[in-house]
Amino acid sequence: MEDLKTLQDKYNLKELELNSLLEITQAINNNLPEESLYKIFDFTLRANLNIQKVALYVHEGGWQTKVNFGTTNDFNEIELPEEIQKIKQIQKLKSDAEDSFAEFDLVVPVQHKHQTLAYLFVQSVDVKIGTTTTEASGSYLQALTNIIIVAVENKRLARQELRQEAFKKELEIAKDVQKFLFPDELPYGVRLKLEASYLPHHTVGGDYYDYIPINQNQFLICIADVSGKGIPAAIIMSNFQASLRTLIRQTPNLSEIIEALNFQIMEHAKGENFITFFAAIYDHNLKTMVYVNSGHNHPILYDKEHGVRMLDEGSTVLGAFHPLPFINEGFITDLDSFLLFLYTDGLTETTDSKGEEFGPERIRDFIAENKDVDLKKMHQEILKYLDKFKGDNGYNDDITMLSCKMEAI
Repeated sequence: MEDLKTLQDKYNLKELELNSLLEITQAINNNLPEESLYKIFDFTLRANLNIQKVALYVHEGGWQTKVNFGTTNDFNEIELPEEIQKIKQIQKLKSDAEDSFAEFDLVVPVQHKHQTLAYLFVQSVDVKIGTTTTEASGSYLQALTNIIIVAVENKRLARQELRQEAFKKELEIAKDVQKFLFPDELPYGVRLKLEASYLPHHTVGGDYYDYIPINQNQFLICIADVSGKGIPAAIIMSNFQASLRTLIRQTPNLSEIIEALNFQIMEHAKGENFITFFAAIYDHNLKTMVYVNSGHNHPILYDKEHGVRMLDEGSTVLGAFHPLPFINEGFITDLDSFLLFLYTDGLTETTDSKGEEFGPERIRDFIAENKDVDLKKMHQEILKYLDKFKGDNGYNDDITMLSCKMEAI
């Protein structure tokens, strides 16, 4: 009769265990949130299995205590020891009065795809059935915990995948926005030639260049770089481009345009971003160039009479101060034929293996030596020169170059 009773108790235990697994599986199928799953797990261990003490550590970017009851110590405040993190199999814990984990007599590691996701610590795995007491197996506790932890992990991975998909969509939108920052084509005629090169460091960058015909005699050429990178930078620069194109149709006065652009950047970026900007207007008939450099890398201008010179007249960066503390227009006359080279700081701040920057001097010397080279070839040679200079070092920023050559008829 005693053997029969023992068998009945074992049968009842298995039935209890199966019912507990069924309850948890149903909760998972009902897509309950993680917090609810942990509460059901807590209830199952306490009420169904009569376990007295529990601490469940789960790895989520670090070990965190998700379930803790019945213990003297608060295991939310206790880090998981490194020696326990080496345990891969269910094992009894040694009693040590000085060890916080001495409250438990069993540790149950939970693994999935050869990765340890959780550790369950329990004390008293005796389950009361009727008038007798039997022992819940460690393997059952492991299976029960595994179901919960894998379900939570799958939820986390699903959220991560959704975030990545949302980011990819945002990135595609930002890339489409950025396409409109640059002209579809640049003139490359007998007298006027323009060439541009753009190497984004991120998928979406914050550099901008443009060529805007104003009338039959005048055109504007410009380059800009926004602080910060990625989607926010692309959006700020998109607003900047739209504002510039609107303003240039209203007035050819560069100082007025710069003041208006500065105000609009302050409005949009709230002082969190600024833009360095260079713009020049050339007049074919008058053979003059008026320009403003707003904190940008000094463009290089070459003409036969003056050789190489740096265009540094202007203002401070846009979006940092309102009103701007000063604006000075540069004005150049008798400019019949010339080469103008504009670039962003990604070019000059590229470093070699020793940490030395490429610097503006190398660019200035290169332009002086290659002033008569075809613009397309000149850009290719600059990039070869830069690539050789940096060696195995990577690029640190977006690189944008814009060249404008005016030849006398």
